[in-house]
Amino acid sequence: MPAVWQQQARGQHYSTGLAWLFIMLVLQAGVSLRGAGRVLAVVPLHLGLTWPQPDWTTGRLWLMRVGYYKLTRPKERADDWAWFIDHSCQIGSQKCLVILGLRLRDLPPPGECVRLGHLEPLEVLPVSSSTQTEVDQQLEAVAQRTGLPRVIVRDDGGDLRGGVARFRARHPQTSDIYDIKHKVACLLRGLLEADERWGEFGRRVGAARCQLQQTEAAFLVPPSQRQKARYMNVAELVRWGRETLGLLEQKPAAVLAGVSAERLESKLGWLRDYRAALAEWSEVMTVATTAEDFVRRQGLYAGVAAALARQRSRPCAASARQLWKALLVHVASQAAQARAGERLPGSTEALESCFGRLKQLEKEQSRSGFTGLLLGVGALVAETTSAVVEAALEQCPVKKVWRWCKEKLGATVQSQRRTAYAAGPAQ
Repeated sequence: MPAVWQQQARGQHYSTGLAWLFIMLVLQAGVSLRGAGRVLAVVPLHLGLTWPQPDWTTGRLWLMRVGYYKLTRPKERADDWAWFIDHSCQIGSQKCLVILGLRLRDLPPPGECVRLGHLEPLEVLPVSSSTQTEVDQQLEAVAQRTGLPRVIVRDDGGDLRGGVARFRARHPQTSDIYDIKHKVACLLRGLLEADERWGEFGRRVGAARCQLQQTEAAFLVPPSQRQKARYMNVAELVRWGRETLGLLEQKPAAVLAGVSAERLESKLGWLRDYRAALAEWSEVMTVATTAEDFVRRQGLYAGVAAALARQRSRPCAASARQLWKALLVHVASQAAQARAGERLPGSTEALESCFGRLKQLEKEQSRSGFTGLLLGVGALVAETTSAVVEAALEQCPVKKVWRWCKEKLGATVQSQRRTAYAAGPAQ
């Protein structure tokens, strides 16, 4: 058995290896907290091993302690930090400002995306109010710990945009980059909402979903669209339309084995009315994904717009040409902030991924407002080695974690609910 299984951090009942395995099951394998506890109980029975079996709540605290350790450990002071900032929202009035950082010297090489393992947690701050002035003050506080950032990458929320502008008024050496995915979504919204066919198509898709989902043709149900940030996910809907139209035309045996040709025609024949529109929208989506993928993998640097322009020939559809031109102009304007020989990140994709992973970690709790699992943001990013776990267990006792939760979260939605219903129904 590896030596780490024999090591026990000071004051700990369980070995560092056991704590590390629990945390890796959650962070790398995507096992739930309760599931990880069950795995640690089942594995020794089948492999003839003997180890103590921690409750899943113990593992939850291990994870929170690792997140707290990464968040609060000293940061390198440097002038080449790239900050990725955004707010996470759940139920209730609170938001959480999250700032993840990466030294430009550690930026992955061209062709590779920034991953969670590249990032360092700089701030996880629940707030009840978020104005431009408050965001500015929060950025200044983080800068006191890391030094002034070289670049801040953000979406176009008014509080973030205004807060960064105020911060840069004092620190003009910091560049302000608008995340490429949010910019693409904004342009798509303007383009598609001006197209009457798109609104009609969306209504007919909604009707088709209702008509198909409880029938034998449920395998052809169109994808659900998010109510929030829907223009960041329209490519999947357009792809469904084109591919389903192809099935309607060809009627392959695999489809007819599940639904009759007459039924197929009655439920989805309307797609033929959108043949030309779907071809045009598909080209628009190709333009959008080409720009997104290029910027998130290559970053922003002098000449990046010309390099992007070489990625595809001039689009045929007028709407696709309009979008392509707007994106080239945007990328060129953003890249103009890069210094000679410098490459800046242009996407907050890794931060968005972190938010998604946090909701997976929280499971049903994500519907009940922020809890101490918010420290999971710290655990999800940067490398989690056995040495990190050992340091977290030794340097971050449980009382420090609970103190952070009390100071930062205050009365959570869950605690307010428990208090409100503690007395039971009125007699």
